[in-house]
Amino acid sequence: MKFLRRPDLDAQTRIHIVMLAWLHQGVYGKMTEIANSYRISRTLLYQLLLMAHLQLETLFSSEKLLFQKDHCHLDQLLFLLRLEGKCSLLSIASILKALEYHPNSVGYLSQFFHSAGQTLPSTLVIPSKKWVFYLSDEIFAIHAPILVTIDARSTTILNIELASDRSAATWRAHFAALEEHQFFSLGMASDRGLGLVAGYQTACDMALWVADYFHEFRDLFEVLHQLERKAYAAIGKEDDAAHKFARAKSEANLAKRLQQYDTAQHVCEQAMALYDHLAILLHLLREALQLCSPQGRLRTVENVRSELSLLFDMIAALDCAAITHTLKPIRQHIDDIVVPFQQAEAIAAALRAVVPHDACDFLVLAWHHDHLVSQSGAKPKRSHQKERDFWLACAEGLLGNEFATLKALVFDKLDTIVRASSLVEMVNSLLRPFLDSCKGQITQEA
Repeated sequence: MKFLRRPDLDAQTRIHIVMLAWLHQGVYGKMTEIANSYRISRTLLYQLLLMAHLQLETLFSSEKLLFQKDHCHLDQLLFLLRLEGKCSLLSIASILKALEYHPNSVGYLSQFFHSAGQTLPSTLVIPSKKWVFYLSDEIFAIHAPILVTIDARSTTILNIELASDRSAATWRAHFAALEEHQFFSLGMASDRGLGLVAGYQTACDMALWVADYFHEFRDLFEVLHQLERKAYAAIGKEDDAAHKFARAKSEANLAKRLQQYDTAQHVCEQAMALYDHLAILLHLLREALQLCSPQGRLRTVENVRSELSLLFDMIAALDCAAITHTLKPIRQHIDDIVVPFQQAEAIAAALRAVVPHDACDFLVLAWHHDHLVSQSGAKPKRSHQKERDFWLACAEGLLGNEFATLKALVFDKLDTIVRASSLVEMVNSLLRPFLDSCKGQITQEA
C-alpha cells in the first residue's frame, strides 16, 4: 500500500484525532473507524497515540522518558509496533529516532526480532496430551513453502515451519512433530494438496480427513459467474438488435434486422434460462450441505449422498460443456464431501440419548441460526438472530432448569463438526503482510 504525507492535517486536527483515539482505546473497531474517517493509516494513528502518551508522561512525571529507562517497556513497544501497528523495520527505526531512543538502527531492530524469533519454538508446547482438529495449509514465500497447522476451535497456530518442499514426507514430519509435542489429531480439514493429504493420511491413518467445501465447489460457482456475464452480454446484444430494427427504413432492411433480433432474443432467453437454472440448483446444493434439516434433524450420510446425487444429475442435464467438465471431479469426491455427516450422525445419536428429542431439535435449529449470524449481512443477520432466540425460547420452555446445561452440551458438540479450512486461510492472510515486509530475507525465525 502506498502512503502519502498529509500536510492538510494541521496541528489542531491531529490533536482532535488523538483525543478521539485516546477516549476510545479498547473499543472494538473504533481505531479503524477513526482512521477511515480521517483517511489516515492505523499506523499513523498509533504513532500519534504513542507520542501523546510520552508527552503526557513527561509532563506529569519527574522522570523523563520512562520507557527509555525500562528495557522491558521498550521491548513491549517494539513488539506492539511490529505486530499490532504492522510497522516495517524502517518505520520503527524512524519512530525510535524521533523519540531519541538508542540504539535505533534497522540492523539492530533486525537482530532484535531475529533473536526473539529464535526463542520461540516452531511448534506450540503444552504440558499434557490434547486432542485437536487440524486445519492445515501452505503459504508460499519466495518460492519456498511455509507449512501451517492451526487448531480449528481456537485458531491457535500449533506448528509453522519454513520447508524445502511440500512433499508427503515433509508433511508427515510436520504432523509427527505435533504428536511429539502431545497434540493428537481428531481429524483435519484442508484443500486437496497432494503432499498435504498424503502426508497426513500416513502420519494419522485412523483420523478423519475433511475436504474443504470452498475448494470443492469453487469452480462450479465460478461457472455460474461466467454464465451470468454471458447472460448480460446476450441481453446487451438483444437490446442492440432492437435499436437497429427500430432504425431500419427499407422493407429489406426491416426483414434483415427482424431476423437478427429474433436470433438475438432466442440466444438471450437461452443464456438467461441456463443461468437461472444453475443458480436455483446451486442454491439447493447449499441447502443440501447444511448440517440439519429445516425441522432440526441432523442429516445422515445416506440422505445427503442421495440429495447430492440427484442435484448433480439435474446440473449435468443442463447440457453445458463447462458445467459437465467442472462437475466430473466433484462427483468423484462425493465420499469425501459427506464425511462431516458421519460426525453429525454420531453426535445426533449421543445427544438424543441425553436430551429430549423435541428439545434437541429446537437446540439444533438454534445452533444452526447462531452459526449463520456471523456469516450473514445486516438484514439476514437480524433474521437469524430472531430465529435463534425463538428456538432457544422453545427449548427453554421444555427443559426448564436443565436448559443452560443441555444448551451448552448441544452447542459444544455441534461446534466440533468441521467442514471447511477457511480459518487457516484467514491466518495466512494475517501472516502475509509480515512476509511481504521481510524483503526476501525469510527464515524460520522471521
